[in-house]
Amino acid sequence: MKLRNLAMALTLALLPLSGAAQADDALELLVPGELSVATEGTYPPFSMRAPSGQLDGLEIRVMQEIARRLDLQYKPVLVKWESVLIGLEADQYDIISDAMDITPERQKKVTFADGWLESGGRIVVRDDSDITKPADVAGHSVGALVASNWSTLAEGLGAKVKTYKAESDAMQDLANGNVDAIITDSIAAAYAIKTSRLPLKLVEEPVSTIQKGFAIKKGKPHLVAAINKALAEMIADGTYAKLTTDLIGVDPAPKDPIRTLPQ
Repeated sequence: MKLRNLAMALTLALLPLSGAAQADDALELLVPGELSVATEGTYPPFSMRAPSGQLDGLEIRVMQEIARRLDLQYKPVLVKWESVLIGLEADQYDIISDAMDITPERQKKVTFADGWLESGGRIVVRDDSDITKPADVAGHSVGALVASNWSTLAEGLGAKVKTYKAESDAMQDLANGNVDAIITDSIAAAYAIKTSRLPLKLVEEPVSTIQKGFAIKKGKPHLVAAINKALAEMIADGTYAKLTTDLIGVDPAPKDPIRTLPQ
């Protein structure tokens, strides 16, 4: 009898510890209470440095608000674009907020939270350019971010592709006449033209329409569900619109977001 009582007492004593461990692991985070987020920090208006030196941008603001709603500490991790998926697979951070298009190929490798922003590919040219539609870039030199969908789109249009590690370098090269056009995200391009005051313009016809998503390593359904819930709530209560329109003048929330695929 005494042994049975002792065993029961030990079991009850361990229950709170077990519960605490489960609470810590509920969101499948690398560090309990902390949401580590991969971002470039060099891709305006998605991620950039404010005059104060602090990180700012569309993805930064949205992800900071998601972390706040989940009662988590937001921890940005600065990563180069070409290695961002490698770092996710290696558990260097919990989630990628970097402006990543949701594509079928990427959906095979990672789990995307619901689409958080709608944009698309647009061609940028100099003000005096003869390029007026996507088909016109055939045979021309076109700049695009390395390892991006934009370089694939440029190749599909018959362009001679020159890749860059930073959008700002591509923009400057275009203004200097070293390439005939670039293909990039429409929101990023509009923001860059506005702030740089370079003699550039957007070709009116889009190359593509896409949605961007937050990428999470497969096998973390609780984290995905929590991100989706927080995102939906901040869109519904108007917080998302306030955070984004301040930077780009429009609310880029998808009207029909791409939903997380069943795992």
